[in-house]
Amino acid sequence: MYDELELMQQKEQQIPGSVQFSIYRYRKMPQFEVDDLGMLIYHKVDNKSAENYLELRFCISGNMYCRHKQAECDSCKFGSSPVCEQRSPSIDVMSFLFSPTHLSQFISAGKMKTLPDEIIHFKHSSSFSKTLSLCGRTRTVLEGLLNHNYSGAMENIFLNAQMQMLLLFSLECMIGDKEETSFSCKFLANEADREKIEKAREILLQHIGEPITIKELSRKVAINECYLKKGFKELYGTTVFDFYQGQRMEHARYLLYEKGLSVTEVSMMLGYSSISHFSTAFKKHTGIKPCELLLH
Repeated sequence: MYDELELMQQKEQQIPGSVQFSIYRYRKMPQFEVDDLGMLIYHKVDNKSAENYLELRFCISGNMYCRHKQAECDSCKFGSSPVCEQRSPSIDVMSFLFSPTHLSQFISAGKMKTLPDEIIHFKHSSSFSKTLSLCGRTRTVLEGLLNHNYSGAMENIFLNAQMQMLLLFSLECMIGDKEETSFSCKFLANEADREKIEKAREILLQHIGEPITIKELSRKVAINECYLKKGFKELYGTTVFDFYQGQRMEHARYLLYEKGLSVTEVSMMLGYSSISHFSTAFKKHTGIKPCELLLH
């Protein structure tokens, strides 16, 4: 999806202590509906491998930035300048990669009692990914990382402190979890297979106006149709069809309301064989007919 968005800013940095992080800021397009989310990724090759890592990923949408300042604008942020030509909504995508070397400083002697203990020691048996809810504390830390004014050694200290807090809050979400953190679809424990499902989602977003079947989609990402459907449902909590249809209808809403196109034009752009079929699908998703939207 992000390949289709305009990259506004990019920052990649290695913090002393074997932590890598990156922040990519994209201009948010009206046709894309993006939910705020976080993800913890535990990647294990073997107990002592240098290739082991723990990664935190976050996607935050809705922040307003000033294109002129390339930073958050107080006027835009608080809505004081709703007609400002430089005001731009964004999608911020952040990644924090923790190495075994960095995590080893937190290892304590004694019996491992919780899943976070197993993760920090890289003793958990298999790789997995877990979606994280973004609590107020996590959002505050992420906001600080996006808008701090530190530089030099002070910046390194600040960034290190904030990333430790993100790690703490993320691991807190896993206290009490057991094997349920593993995928019910065992093939998703393989990172290459998860990437195929993620690629399938990107392809769906690229074919909003060109209907694509599950058979065609499975061939494009080189994965079995059954695996594609099961894996997609587990990773994204919805079926391939429902996700695709929802994105198409949101794009239709954008074309009708924001671009002022006619129902006939939008129906043709989305590849529908008839206006009635499009109208039925649109009403099922939005609760109103396309023509009613034009009257609002």
